[in-house]
Amino acid sequence: MAEGPPWKIVWITGASTGIGREIALQLAANGVKVAASARSETALRDMGSGITAFPLDVTDAAAVLKTAAAIEAMLGPIDLVIFGAGIYKPVSAVEMEPGIFAATMTANYMGVVNGLAAILPRMLARGRGHVSWIASVAGFVGLPKAAAYGPSKAALINLAECLQPELARAGVDVSVINPGFVATPMTAQNNFPMPFLMRPQDAARATIRGLKRKRFEIAYPWAFVTILKLARLLPYRLFFWLIGRAVLK
Repeated sequence: MAEGPPWKIVWITGASTGIGREIALQLAANGVKVAASARSETALRDMGSGITAFPLDVTDAAAVLKTAAAIEAMLGPIDLVIFGAGIYKPVSAVEMEPGIFAATMTANYMGVVNGLAAILPRMLARGRGHVSWIASVAGFVGLPKAAAYGPSKAALINLAECLQPELARAGVDVSVINPGFVATPMTAQNNFPMPFLMRPQDAARATIRGLKRKRFEIAYPWAFVTILKLARLLPYRLFFWLIGRAVLK
């Protein structure tokens, strides 16, 4: 961030751990006022100067609306939002519990929709702003153990594609962030080798770099992204064989 971030006020959900927390810390260290949201108020404490805690459950649409209003009343107009709140639970084919699927879609997808409903009217009225959210490379292709998580992230990628043309005309930028494997409490649940595993600090830097350039898709690491996008072009028979060998042990 040699040039310094172009934003004054940034709102980040899912800011208590992982990529969201690292983005908050890096932006605050560069003079940005950060509004940090997560369900755990305790986890948001003592994040440092420049970061103001706004505890929030993103599945509560009314609470999201109130939080957006509270942030702007206290800090000023939000220039950039990064919706990073989400959950993940590995699911096997013999553990089809509907509750897991519903909770994952509610948190990961509807959490972003709730955020957009709260912030877009404000940005559209100003004719400027930048909305972004963390999806995943798991949204590119179907992966074993990601039957609940992957579809929620695919939905977020599709959502970004749906909204970008209209919002661009109104002066609002859209970015969808698609990380690969990052060493966080969520990925610690995986019991298989995770290729190209990144540190949260590096993922945060890659994210901020892409947001500064107003890229629509911010995906990393490039080698893993390329492999998965090429895999999507393979015939299914070959695709399933490769994925099975890589993930199922």
